[in-house]
Amino acid sequence: MSYTFEKSKAAFARAQEVIPGGVNSPVRAFKAVGEAPVFVKHGEGAHITDIDGQTYVDMVCSWGPLILGHRHPAVVAAIQEALEHGTTFGMPTELEIEMAALICELIPSVEMVRMVSSGTEATMSALRLARGYTGRDLIVKFEGCYHGHADHLLINAGSGAMTFGVPSSPGVPADVAKETLVAKYNDLASVRALFEEHPAEIAAVIVEPIPGNMGLIMPEEGFLEGLREITSEYGAVLIFDEVISGFRASAGGAQKVFGVMPDLTCLGKIIGGGLPVGAFGGKREIMAHLSPSGPVYQAGTLSGNPLAMSAGFAALSVLKNEQPYDALAAKGAALADGLRALAEKHGVAVTVNQFGSLLTVFFTDRPVHCYADATTSDTAKFATFFSTMLANGVHLPPSQFECWFLSTAHSQEDLDKVLAAADLAFAEVSKL
Repeated sequence: MSYTFEKSKAAFARAQEVIPGGVNSPVRAFKAVGEAPVFVKHGEGAHITDIDGQTYVDMVCSWGPLILGHRHPAVVAAIQEALEHGTTFGMPTELEIEMAALICELIPSVEMVRMVSSGTEATMSALRLARGYTGRDLIVKFEGCYHGHADHLLINAGSGAMTFGVPSSPGVPADVAKETLVAKYNDLASVRALFEEHPAEIAAVIVEPIPGNMGLIMPEEGFLEGLREITSEYGAVLIFDEVISGFRASAGGAQKVFGVMPDLTCLGKIIGGGLPVGAFGGKREIMAHLSPSGPVYQAGTLSGNPLAMSAGFAALSVLKNEQPYDALAAKGAALADGLRALAEKHGVAVTVNQFGSLLTVFFTDRPVHCYADATTSDTAKFATFFSTMLANGVHLPPSQFECWFLSTAHSQEDLDKVLAAADLAFAEVSKL
């Protein structure tokens, strides 16, 4: 029985009167899939329930933070206990120390860490710190990698991978965009060419070690190691944006999986236990340049918020103690294999990229190793696939170019439901 969305449609109509586009983050509008968004009322474990009273297997998990599922008992208890003491103080708490110490213990390269309130804040602040530390202005990012919505990060590659960036959003000044150089992911030659052209001007290279915002893409062998070598050679800061991969790839992030140590690491999502949070940290020598120890300014009224610290500490403690990563990877591999088999059954060309609890189904017949590969995906086929999945009780990211997220709460029954819905969805796609 297909789902209906009358109450969600009515809510969306009301929302558009008072919220730009009806949502507070663009992808939530479902525009890429030609649907109206589902409005959620409740979450429990691996499931969400909408305001029409319909329940879905949730493969978004709030875009990654909910690796333990919705309303995990340890996280809920921690928030409730913290709430008894207050919501915010604008003053230090001991919990901030405990949280910072736990992150330093688990993330191999982090010796000191500063808490902020979002992933965008983390990347923005890490780049400011890198510029202040090196005395240089230029930064290198990669085509298709998303690092938040700060002006100098909303940059496209233009006509080639080795060019000055151009703004990808109105409101981003061209002069700001010129400070950002764009390279091709998994292409060390494009990175080295930029450094050869600007040997003493590049402050930092920022990269998702496991990109998740052009769909899931894996680093090829030697790529991250090569970035480490090049940045060290030229005296630039290597920044890993582990907002997605931090505590999802492993308890030590992607850097522990691949054995490559950045100078700075940006974190978010999971470290808040479902509440808004971000962090950046790294070498003591670099972090010492941050105010009030050093001259590079950064501040935030709600940084180190006690509710977020409590939720995050509880979530990280569960991950540290239970180490669920092998089990999550087994779920992810089984789901990916099942999806490939169903696509083949219905004669639909797909590439399924999967790592641990992350996966993306690309509607393309070619391997996906970079942004250009990802853009060969048939977004119309994805839209049909998405709509059929939604109507059959599975909530996917409403964009071809995003990751599916698994949690420890997903059961075999949940995965079976996802595959049963996918069987119907691939059948619909095969008709296009």
